[in-house]
Order: sequence, then structure tokens, then C-alpha cells
Amino acid sequence: MEPVQALSERIITNVERVIVGKRREVQLVLVALLCRGHVLIEDVPGVGKTVLAKAIARSIGSSFKRIQFTPDLLPSDVTGVSIFNQRTGQFEFRPGPVVAQIVLADEINRATPKTQSALLEAMEESQITVDGLTHRLPDPFIVLATENPIEYEGTFPLPEAQLDRFLIRISLGYPGHRGEVEILNRQHYTHPLNLLEQVVGIDELLAGQEMVKRVFVDDSLKEYIVMIVEATREHDDVYLGAGPRGSLALYNTARAWAAMAGRDYVIPDDIKDLAEPTLAHRLIVSPSARMKNVDGRMVVREILMSLPVPGARPTSPSPERTIGWRSGRSARGTGTNS
Repeated sequence: MEPVQALSERIITNVERVIVGKRREVQLVLVALLCRGHVLIEDVPGVGKTVLAKAIARSIGSSFKRIQFTPDLLPSDVTGVSIFNQRTGQFEFRPGPVVAQIVLADEINRATPKTQSALLEAMEESQITVDGLTHRLPDPFIVLATENPIEYEGTFPLPEAQLDRFLIRISLGYPGHRGEVEILNRQHYTHPLNLLEQVVGIDELLAGQEMVKRVFVDDSLKEYIVMIVEATREHDDVYLGAGPRGSLALYNTARAWAAMAGRDYVIPDDIKDLAEPTLAHRLIVSPSARMKNVDGRMVVREILMSLPVPGARPTSPSPERTIGWRSGRSARGTGTNS
């Protein structure tokens, strides 16, 4: 997996010329790119979400389009429209901004649900349908969607069906003190994004995507992944846990994470590293848990701390006794009363 590791390092090093002190977040976006997945970025304005998307696009030499979502944005403004050409007497398709290899959906929660759903087919099937005709999207295709978690007025929360289609959710956060000083120094004369060059070709990236599929995952680790996902469905603080798509997301991202580390096999730490960014946004926390400021990230961390790692010697009681699992599942299965 050395070619994937070398490819990843070139992209990350190039992007870090623009994005300061956010190596893990850049790595997670690259994981999504290698897995043909999409990324949801939850953060306040001005922390570099747009710059990150542009830097990734320039590093791989892909096309880039930005969609600024607003309440009056129509689905056709995203996918494109068919226009009648009087000269030829035929309708011609004018592609919308979603027809690009990297698409930045800025403040996606400001658009109406009807417009948000225009992205569903594109994200899931890499195609759009306009006036009954299907149009394939370019390869690779990745959506980087952003939303402000602070402002709620004039916004439309993303439905669970659309949240589930994001492979990874990340948050950039503010840079540290030294990092922010470094940002000022780098932009003294010009924005470093203007000087960014392509370091990887599209063909190299597509080859890397195929190599990731050859990473080996032991059966015990597959069991571990399913145990983690099942635990999200049984936790007392969770109203609705992650589904099979969550298991697939954790499985695929762990393989990409291992390949980026130069390994052709997955280890338990790969799964633990990717569990929170791939599963937390898929959980619907119960109202009572929200009142206690419990969120999906906290639930996933608790599960990881309580479940036994494959191959490790158990040092604590079973997870069902240590954290808030719904009791009675095994009792219902055996017909006993507790």
C-alpha cells in the first residue's frame, strides 16, 4: 500500500500549505475521497471550510464548483435545466453546479428540504435526473457540505436520510494561537491558495481508490465493527442507532485509513480512530439525553471504551453491565424475566 501512502502524503503536505494545524481533518477528507464518500463539515464561519475544499481540488487537478444554499434556491439551480434551442429545435441540457468532481455545498441547512433532496440522488448514485433523462456525474465525485451548528433561525435541519449519506462528519474548529499567527505570516503578500499546484493526477487517485479495496480485514475485526454499530442501537441515550450503512462506512474508511498508513491490513486502532467521525452523525439522541447535553460523539466514545478489543485480554465486566445499554434484550430472547 506504499503507493496510496505516498499519494496521500503528497496531497496532505500540499493542502497543509494552506490549512494550518488541521492534519487529522485533512486526512479524514482524503479518506472520504479514497472511499468515494461525502463529507459534512459542521463549523462556524471563517475557519477555512471553503479553502479546504478548493485546496483538495487543486491538489488533485479536479473540477470544483461551489453552491451557496439559500432559502430561495431551487432544485434546478443545483442539478441544471433543459433549455429549448430555437436554432436546432431541440432541448439542450445546461448542467448545474453539481456537475463537478468536487462540489462545495455551503450552508446546506439554509435550503428548503426540496432543494436539499436534489443532492440525494447525486450523492448516492453519482448521477442526476432532469426531465426524465439521467446524466452521469464525473469521476471522482465528492460533496463537501457545510453547516453552521450555532445558527438555527432560517435553517432547515438535514433529514436523517440525507445525514446518513455523508460518509464522514468533521469539525475544523479554531486554529491554535501559534497556528493563527502562522496564517497571518503566510498571507502577508498573497493567499497561499493562489500558489497551490497539482501534485496528484486523477488517474493516480482512481488507482488508489481501487487499491484500498484490496486491504485485508480479519473476521474478528468485522465482528468488532458490527458490535460497535449494534451497541449504538441498544444504548439508553439513543433513540435511533446507526444502520448497516454505518457498518459499511466504518468498514470502508478503516481500510482507507490503513492504506494511508502503508498497511495492507486493518488493525483495531484503525476502527477506533474512524468510529466517531463515521457513526456519531447517524445517531438520533433521545430528548432526555439531549437535556443532559449528551450527543452522538459522547455515545460513540463511551461504546469504544466499554467494548472489548479483538485480541485483547478482557480486564472489565461485559459492556452491557458497564454502560447504559437497554436491559432486557437478552431476557426477551431467552424468555426470562429480570
